[in-house]
Amino acid sequence: MAFVKLAVTAPDRLVVRTVPVADPGDLVSRLPHPSALAWIRHGEGIVGWGEAARITLPGGEDRFTAAAALLRELFGAAAIDDPLAVPGSGPVAFGGFAFDPKSPDSVLIVPRRVLGRRDGRAWLTTIGDDADPLSLVHEPQPPTGLTWGDGAMPAHAWGEAVATAVQRIRGGALGKVVLARDLTVRADAPIDARVLLRRLADRFPGCYTFSCAGLVGATPELLIRRTGGDIESLVLAGTTARGDTPAADHDRAARLSASAKDREEHRYAADMVRDALAPLCADLHVPAEPELLTLPNLHHLASPLRGRLTADRSVLDVVAALHPTPAVCGTPTDTAMDLIRELEGMDRGRYAGPVGWVDARGDGEWGIALRCAQLDGTRARLFAGCGIVADSDPRAELAEAQTKFRAMQYALQG
Repeated sequence: MAFVKLAVTAPDRLVVRTVPVADPGDLVSRLPHPSALAWIRHGEGIVGWGEAARITLPGGEDRFTAAAALLRELFGAAAIDDPLAVPGSGPVAFGGFAFDPKSPDSVLIVPRRVLGRRDGRAWLTTIGDDADPLSLVHEPQPPTGLTWGDGAMPAHAWGEAVATAVQRIRGGALGKVVLARDLTVRADAPIDARVLLRRLADRFPGCYTFSCAGLVGATPELLIRRTGGDIESLVLAGTTARGDTPAADHDRAARLSASAKDREEHRYAADMVRDALAPLCADLHVPAEPELLTLPNLHHLASPLRGRLTADRSVLDVVAALHPTPAVCGTPTDTAMDLIRELEGMDRGRYAGPVGWVDARGDGEWGIALRCAQLDGTRARLFAGCGIVADSDPRAELAEAQTKFRAMQYALQG
């Protein structure tokens, strides 16, 4: 394997110390400045700041394997004092990988400070000097003066792309493709990731609220969690908006559960994840039927999978086996990827790619970067995607994409 063009910024040896601390309260509120790193669900998780090391990876099918190897070398050489030895303690790398292997937008960041809480225990990890890590450097300020615009293509053009995809599917070229679109927004001042994290964590506590290298969002989809030899995944495919009344909401949920189109879309995704995980697991539980996952703004068809790894693999090794799933790409994978490149008219960057964290033991949690925005100073790009199958209707898919934008529009507008 050739690790050419990899950029690694790190000292010769990391000196890492983890200590138990009193309950820190709200994790987002402890982030001292806007360059936030975060992975939070139901108030638990980890947040980080500062930068002890950064690994930037070029495009390539081997980017996950390369990242795992570089982290093993970096963490293996570190002096680690970690009496807790729980998932997320000790040195941690937050990361996000590009959706498309041709995109050079994958990064791992090892923060100088990590504050974590899990199962009634809290800890602080420090790399380097012992300066006070919890002082608030910059007070979060909500974005103002927002100006919205189309991204790569306006709504009508994206609808035409969906119609083209439906024609290809009906012609037998492929079974499913996921098409995404973007929106842009500009603010009066640089956008503070902490404000978006705060709003998303409060509004969507059951989602995984994340921030890494400017990509901020709240994803409902757990690609993989590794805890020792145990792994878990949550497949989501098939979506509808919540109803305005309890009766309408119940009707929408029932129609989603009975929808042949949505069940077909979900089956593609669940079957692929099962097939990818089965060779890695001695035992794998896959539900026979999807269940309904209800969020504040959406209903999803969901299949939780659980397994036991047959070998000591890092969570990144499992991510490599899973990405991209049909839930964010399509099937067959290569055909769907080619059609995405042809029709979307944009580089997704890290949207719909794996996002999460990994520690020195190989434990970690990785989601799919959905319901998110890429921040760049005063600008942000919002993303939303829809699964397209043979009976997809471009107008309905456009409406679904607009519904999916609302989470990040709320995070920006309040």
